[in-house]
Amino acid sequence: MAKLVLTVDDSRTMREMVAFTLRKAGYEVREAEDGQKAVDLLKSTPAQVIITDLNMPVMDGVTLIRTLRADARFRSVPILMLTTESDAGKKAEGKNAGATGWLVKPFDPEKLIDVVKRVSP
Repeated sequence: MAKLVLTVDDSRTMREMVAFTLRKAGYEVREAEDGQKAVDLLKSTPAQVIITDLNMPVMDGVTLIRTLRADARFRSVPILMLTTESDAGKKAEGKNAGATGWLVKPFDPEKLIDVVKRVSP
């Protein structure tokens, strides 16, 4: 069975590009357009890896990470930030919230797959 990756981004184009890249590499992908929708989806569909944007409406990526890390079911699930933000302060905030890694958009498809493979349980 393919590993399930949840991609969370308010940009449909970005979600589709990430999903296309991961599906091509053999992953099953679910999509959510903000952090709250991701939390709701994860209640019924557990993911092995989560990739989230930082800046989103309703619930941003850092709040999503904090919310998931507070739940025992998600404490060890790898969560990658995929964002246009490259500021060291933002990276530190993501890391302090519990992000496993940080990738900057636009992403290199091969690098994305490599990172997902490395963090996958």
